[in-house]
Formats: sequence, C-alpha cells, structure tokens
Amino acid sequence: MSSLELKVPPPLLALCLALLMWLASSLVPSLEVPFRFRMGAALALACVGLGVSLAGVVSFLRARTTINPTKPTATSSLVTSGVYRFTRNPMYLGLLLVLLAWAVFLSNPVALVFVPLFVLYINRFQVTPEERALSSLFGGEFSAYKDKVRRWL
Repeated sequence: MSSLELKVPPPLLALCLALLMWLASSLVPSLEVPFRFRMGAALALACVGLGVSLAGVVSFLRARTTINPTKPTATSSLVTSGVYRFTRNPMYLGLLLVLLAWAVFLSNPVALVFVPLFVLYINRFQVTPEERALSSLFGGEFSAYKDKVRRWL
C-alpha cells in the first residue's frame, strides 16, 4: 500500500471524490432541503474552506517553500506561523471543507460517506509520509511543532 504514498495530488483526489459524490447521489433520493438553505450553507463552507487553503498556500509562498504535495523532501523551511498556528494541514482542511460543502449542496446522505474517506486517505497516504519527511528534515523542531499543533483542528 505504500506505493500510493504521495502519488495522488490532494486536489485531484478531492475532485475525483466530488465526482463520485455526485454520481452516488444520483442513485439515491436526496433530502428535501430548500435550495436557498443548502446553497447558503454550501457557499459558507466552501468560502471558509477556500480561505483556509489559500491562507496555507500564501504562508508557504511567503516562506519560499514548495507547495507541491508529492515532494515533501523539497521543503526548504518549516512553516509554523499564520494559519499553521492552528492546523498543520490547512490546505487539506480547506479541501475537506469544500467537499463537505459539496455534500451539503447535494443534500444527499450518500455523498457524506465520501468525506471521511478523504480524511482517511489523506491521513494515510499524504500526511503520514509528509510528516516522516518533515521529521527527517527538521527533527526536534518539527516534533515540538507537532506536539503543539493538531493535524486537522
């Protein structure tokens, strides 16, 4: 299974899961939720998710380190400021919130099944190898950061 580590870029994974959510939701009747409520909730979640992800990208760009999730060994500095004071993975958290927004918009319980699948996949095949690389690159500094800041929230 380690052959899947760092192979699928998280935005591509999120896009594939969003497509699967849409397909799965077409197989089962949706909940009767008024359009304006589900649209409002979905937009709010999506905006927060995009904001959190963008804050993570901006922090990486300011630190002049790679944002390429498939090459964590190319990291040139450990980013612990900005949004990284609250979550170690704001870009993934943002994608998660966008997927949750999509599930709310679809208003279908089947679509929600894919949200925890995203978390499980990202934890196992993206975050774990990233943390191994960061630990190798930054040693005690990363360990102290990891002890202080949660992975998701």
